[in-house]
Amino acid sequence: MSKRASQLFTSILLVSTAFLCIGWADSWESIRKAGEKVTSIRADFTQEKHMPILQKPLVSKGVLYYQLPDSLRWEYKAPVRSILLRHDGVGKRFVQGREKMIEESGRQLEMVQFMLREIPLWLGGRFDENPHFNAQLRNDRRVEMRPKEAAMGRIIERVEVILSPIPGVIESVTVHEGQGVFTRFGFTNVQLNDPIDKSIFQAVE
Repeated sequence: MSKRASQLFTSILLVSTAFLCIGWADSWESIRKAGEKVTSIRADFTQEKHMPILQKPLVSKGVLYYQLPDSLRWEYKAPVRSILLRHDGVGKRFVQGREKMIEESGRQLEMVQFMLREIPLWLGGRFDENPHFNAQLRNDRRVEMRPKEAAMGRIIERVEVILSPIPGVIESVTVHEGQGVFTRFGFTNVQLNDPIDKSIFQAVE
């Protein structure tokens, strides 16, 4: 799997695992019930990429939108703009060109489509039913996920979701890639169940 495909996987996994847990719960059943109450999400995010060779983490910022049943917009605004869209069963990815956003295609888009098909399962709160990950619910407000397959395990070692003591708030989501490399996402300005215009999931400007 290419580096860019790995980054796409990380992004989609994070948006899914982070927000299906909205509302603190202590069992898979209550997590699923909390996930069923979420019809839409809008949030700002900050991504920090940590590597042993870096004195400071690489920081990116952006915004995400999610609308049932499976519409998604995951947009990096800085330092480089890119947009991942899913709507009506179709996934697309756009990157910033010299003058406008450019749509990617080919094998890279196939990877996007595969990852986006996973979202309904994760957003349904069905961690323990995921065919690709083993999930454990800890008693310290933490959900831990580990890949079942060795191939995926070479990309992602584990994913940790930390829930805030305040119901409905996520403190952080961290993807550990091994050898001291990890990516941490923090979410702010979370808005739940507000109407989102469908153009958000279709238009790229």
